[in-house]
Amino acid sequence: MRKMLFATVLAGFASLTGLNGTASAQTIGVSFHVFDDNFITVLRNGMIKHAETLPGVKLQVENAQGDVGRQLDQIKNFIAAGVNALVVLPVDTSGATAITELAAKANIPLVYVNREPNNVDSLPKGEAFIASNELDSGTLETKEVCRLLHEKGVKEAKVAVLVGQLGNFAAKTRTQDIKNVIATPDCSFMKIVDEQSAGWQRVKAADIVTNWVSSGLKFDAIIANNDEMAIGAIQALKASGQPVKDLVIAGIDATKDGLAAMADGSLKVTVFQDAAGQGAGGVDAALALLKGTPLEKKVYIPFQLVTPANMATFANRN
Repeated sequence: MRKMLFATVLAGFASLTGLNGTASAQTIGVSFHVFDDNFITVLRNGMIKHAETLPGVKLQVENAQGDVGRQLDQIKNFIAAGVNALVVLPVDTSGATAITELAAKANIPLVYVNREPNNVDSLPKGEAFIASNELDSGTLETKEVCRLLHEKGVKEAKVAVLVGQLGNFAAKTRTQDIKNVIATPDCSFMKIVDEQSAGWQRVKAADIVTNWVSSGLKFDAIIANNDEMAIGAIQALKASGQPVKDLVIAGIDATKDGLAAMADGSLKVTVFQDAAGQGAGGVDAALALLKGTPLEKKVYIPFQLVTPANMATFANRN
């Protein structure tokens, strides 16, 4: 059903934009907040591969390297170069207003992908957001952690949380999802014993977990905002001689590395976020807006829970 829903969304974009070989030549300027992230690499490749199937569509892809100023300069350069549309994964989701205003002033369609800008509800005409609903991501993840801890018979579960980039919409929402689930009667036996930001990064997560272990912090589960941080946690635990497979480690994204960790029993939970689908959807949405087709401000591609029981279904999808 979810696959059909997303296929329907993309098919709708394609029919609206004339992507059956009749589209005129269009150039889309794309700015990514970073390149060196496994999930983002899949998203970027999905975007590029999809654009290659569309006659007359060309992408100009830039890496902002986590620098807000660099990204703003990229947007200005795209506009000066006369691109037809913009696709952006913002460095700072809380400060995307400047990008929105630049695109609106230049009357260039703008699509935010994956990283929801704080001003998403007030985006002007000709701008949209393509991603998955973060209210579902951390909720699916934490409910499954809760179920597994119940299954293990843990009466008072200690939970450590690894948070993504501070200030980032997804990081804030996924972390609040965790707390909302823990606040429910069925999962109130779970208690957060520490919560630290590793900025989505594997190495930083490993450093944090190494410090947790060396300080004597006890936990039954580690809930991470993404797979990269969950993998960093697993690496640190293994290096410290901890019984990783006895703990419930959870992440989000269902990356190849995440699924490999699940296959060896280290990662118990992840949540599939369709990176390639978001990339393709961003291109199609930009072309639809370019043609003047009205779109919803937010187009969501469903998250899906991934466990050892169904992980084979998601092989090679991220």
